Amino acid sequence: MKNDLLKIILYYGLDKQLKYIHSEYFELDEAIIQKEYPAIAKGHKNDELDRLENNHIAEEIADVLVMLKQIQYYYDISDEDIENVMKSKIARQLKRIEDEVE
Repeated sequence: MKNDLLKIILYYGLDKQLKYIHSEYFELDEAIIQKEYPAIAKGHKNDELDRLENNHIAEEIADVLVMLKQIQYYYDISDEDIENVMKSKIARQLKRIEDEVE
C-alpha cells in the first residue's frame, strides 16, 4: 500500500494533494454532522438509516486516512514516530482530564 500511495502523491504532486485533503476533511465533517443533527429526530431513526450513516462516516474516515498516509509517506514519517507522538498527546490529554476532575 505504501508504494501505491507514494505513486499517487508523486503523480499529482504535494500541492494538489494538500488542496484535495481539505475536501476530504469537509466530507467527513459533513457525514458526522448529518448523523448527529439529522432532519428527523434521533430517537425515530431506524436501524437501517443508522447503519448507512455509520458506513458513510467509515468511508469518509478512510478517504481522510488515505490522504494522510500519502502525506506521511511523502515526508518519510514512520508509523512508529506517529504512534509515539499520539501516545504522548493522549497521555497529556488524560492528565488534563484528571486535573479537571480533581
